Amino acid sequence: MSTQSYYVPEQSRWPILASIALFLMAYGAANLINALSADAGGGFGMLLLLAGTLAMGLIMLGWFGNVIHESAEGLYSPQMDRSFRWGMSWFIFSEVMFFIAFFGALFYVRTLAVPWLGGEGEKGVSNMLWEGFQAQWPLMVTPDQNAFPGPEQIIDPWHIPLFNTILLISSSFTVTLAHKALKLDQRSRVVFWLGATVLLGVVFLYFQAYEYVLAYNELGLTLNSGIYGATFFILTGFHGMHVTLGTLMLIIIWLRVMKGHFSSEKHFGFEAVAWYWHFVDVVWVGLFLFVYIF
Repeated sequence: MSTQSYYVPEQSRWPILASIALFLMAYGAANLINALSADAGGGFGMLLLLAGTLAMGLIMLGWFGNVIHESAEGLYSPQMDRSFRWGMSWFIFSEVMFFIAFFGALFYVRTLAVPWLGGEGEKGVSNMLWEGFQAQWPLMVTPDQNAFPGPEQIIDPWHIPLFNTILLISSSFTVTLAHKALKLDQRSRVVFWLGATVLLGVVFLYFQAYEYVLAYNELGLTLNSGIYGATFFILTGFHGMHVTLGTLMLIIIWLRVMKGHFSSEKHFGFEAVAWYWHFVDVVWVGLFLFVYIF
């Protein structure tokens, strides 16, 4: 088929299967969180979450494999390239709105809801619900300290979070260097810099997992430690999921480069992953500033 023709991919089962896997992941995660909050254990929710995650991984392998095969066969025209670019652009835009919603919730709680409960602002009468409550952020003493005790300590931003920030910012530079090397058809440099990006992503995830263990075991900072704990783990946890996905995508692209895929002119698969990685890095900078520091 000519690369200038209009190519329409054949019907695919992957979207509906991915929807089912996402439902299992979301339903399992919700059950797991609710069970853990009630100190009831999370066996059923964990099982569904793991099943959905495994199914999604297998679906992505099959789906990516189909796209790679079609691209290697020369089926994609300039029109398809534009479609991919628009699709990735809208996907990243949806992710931007996703995080804006969570940052908005954090802003609402910090600047409106907590001060109202402390007797400040136009709805300061809310302090009648918990008389004597002192508004502060981070919220170390919650209005209902018995049911939702606040954290004993918070994460020091100038150790693990700062180190992780350096890691992710550095990874933006390394993936950019890999992209430039690909444009110059310097494949060995692409492999090196892309491998460095993958390594930085893996190290980031290791230290974030270590930070979570530290928070739960030593600082009393958990999902059950009031609104601060909830917003902290929702924002950093979802970001960690995005870093995990981005790292997996980078590994796939890295393996494809070593197999000789992509050319200096046609490599949108590489560019799409680089776009996503830069987005993940920018979100982390926002988290570092507004969750850890301010």
